[in-house]
Amino acid sequence: MSNFLTTSIGKKFLMSLSGFFLISFLSVHLTANLFLLAGSDAFNEASHFMGTNPIIQIMQPVLALGFILHIFYASFLTLQNRKARPESYAKVDQKNSSKWESRNMYILGAVVLTFLVIHLINFFWKIKFTGSDLLKEVDVKGVEMENAYSLVTSLFMSGTLGFIYSGIYILGAVALGLHVNHGFWAAFQTLGLSNNIWRKRLEVLGSIFALIIASGFSIIPLYFLIF
Repeated sequence: MSNFLTTSIGKKFLMSLSGFFLISFLSVHLTANLFLLAGSDAFNEASHFMGTNPIIQIMQPVLALGFILHIFYASFLTLQNRKARPESYAKVDQKNSSKWESRNMYILGAVVLTFLVIHLINFFWKIKFTGSDLLKEVDVKGVEMENAYSLVTSLFMSGTLGFIYSGIYILGAVALGLHVNHGFWAAFQTLGLSNNIWRKRLEVLGSIFALIIASGFSIIPLYFLIF
């Protein structure tokens, strides 16, 4: 088994598994974030649940490891493929044989990673470690909890800075959607769970999921910019 994991196929296998885990995380994270549209109490309750639920707390380090593995193997395989690819092959026009996102998965991943780092610094790091005056506890249905709603919405509505961050957020959401659009069916294929019939169905499902992810995350900053 250890020999298999050191091969190119083994690394793709691990990257696909970590990709499935991240798809699950995105679904949960988007659901929680959409509570922002329902008002402060709803989002603060959702955020409090995410921050205190023992199962979610246990899964956080697993998620972090999943991200690290996904990034590591994606980087390794991309560099490996470039070294193995002849120069003449690089000159071949691949536009008609593959989609744009499939040819630029590493670039899309880099954009998503950059967005993720900015996101973590502005929200996760403050909530978990440094704190913020905006997180001053509020009472929601008799329960004291941090005002995560104030922390998140203040950045989206902070004038020019909010407009810039909203643009970065939407760009990250679109890049994430494109990345998932290819990665969804490719993960099934790598794990041997796809064939000529299911390939097309998985591509459609991947496109639907990608659209939900990209539009769902984009709606949030747009809502606070408009309303």
